Amino acid sequence: MDNSAQASAELILLFGGIMVVVLLAIYMYKNYIRDLQNEIQSEEVSRLNNKLQEISEIFT
Repeated sequence: MDNSAQASAELILLFGGIMVVVLLAIYMYKNYIRDLQNEIQSEEVSRLNNKLQEISEIFT
């Protein structure tokens, strides 16, 4: 009985460790996406988008 309790406790600790790693990865990914969003909204990208719209108007 004692061995099964130890195995259960180890399994719970293992899942807890995995959850911590997953949550850290999600947090880092969220920061990456936020930085990417700021980059996309930059002035250079806006100018490029305007130029592409001008070209699109010429061909349509």
